[in-house]
Amino acid sequence: MTRPIRLEISLSAIRHNFLFTRQHAQARHLFAVIKADAYGHGVLDTAKTLADLADGFALLNLEDAARLRDAGIDKPIVLLEGPFDAAEAAAMGGYRIGGAVHSQEQIAWLAKGSAERPVEAWLKVNSGMNRLGFRPQQAHDALASLRALPMVRPSAIMTHFATADDDYGVAEQWANFAPVAAQSGLPVSAANSAALLRHPHTHGDIGRPGIVLYGASPFEDATGAELGLKPAMTLSADIIGVQQLQAGDAVGYGRRFIADRPMRIGIAACGYADGYPRIAANGTPVAVDGQASATVGRVSMDMLAVDLSRLPQAGIGSRVELWGPQVPIEKVAACAGTISYELMSAVMPRVPRLLKD
Repeated sequence: MTRPIRLEISLSAIRHNFLFTRQHAQARHLFAVIKADAYGHGVLDTAKTLADLADGFALLNLEDAARLRDAGIDKPIVLLEGPFDAAEAAAMGGYRIGGAVHSQEQIAWLAKGSAERPVEAWLKVNSGMNRLGFRPQQAHDALASLRALPMVRPSAIMTHFATADDDYGVAEQWANFAPVAAQSGLPVSAANSAALLRHPHTHGDIGRPGIVLYGASPFEDATGAELGLKPAMTLSADIIGVQQLQAGDAVGYGRRFIADRPMRIGIAACGYADGYPRIAANGTPVAVDGQASATVGRVSMDMLAVDLSRLPQAGIGSRVELWGPQVPIEKVAACAGTISYELMSAVMPRVPRLLKD
């Protein structure tokens, strides 16, 4: 590694966060959500880390699911959006991969058969989020169609909450979904991270923890650390240059920051091409050699500036934590007008990845 930037992944933190979730969940089973390369943490590394803890895994891509099987992961796997064409529907049985069924087209693909063994189908109900799924009044007929297929085994009924993380809550969606779920007689999967922590009546049979596994909070009013989680991802870079500013000096593109006093700033080897948000505001928190500081000026493609005015010991080679144990990723995300999920999954491949524990 020549450029001094790194992404550290703590596998022990992921295990801690799963066990934390297990303590709070009333669901009998927990399927770890490892879509989007496990929210940027590495799908295979995360699956191996949780192989002895999770009851199953949930992701999006058949190719990722096949990688887990090829690596010896034997736990149940479900594709959260189901198959994307008839070929994938046929391949799922061979890999022992289940999937959501949310449309008549998917039922038709499954009906073509050619699977080596029955496909585990999770009937997806649109309870009010209006992305994927059958309307509650359509669910009975959809389930009957699945049950009529010899190479399909309906194994769960699922939905997804749009507002489990805010004050609107889940009452409306749960009222739409619960009667349909009860009538189906299938195991219920409804609770995401937020619902697992705040809405125990929705936990059902299979919970689907996602963001909490990686140490971030699903709620705007609390960080993961405040909930008892441990951050699993640390993005840091070293200072590669130092500048002395006078009052009136500008920093970076667009003169977004102008010093109102003499200042000392450090230039860190991280920019938006590494996945740090260009839109992050002046004053976004960082930690320099363990000491609190903040960004200065607009984030460049490969660099960003941090304030060293009160850190005389800091200089070239000092490490800047951009998010991690000392700098909650939720606070960085708030300064960029986004959420921790996006920051985690947006770290670019050019950033060297280091596994810990």
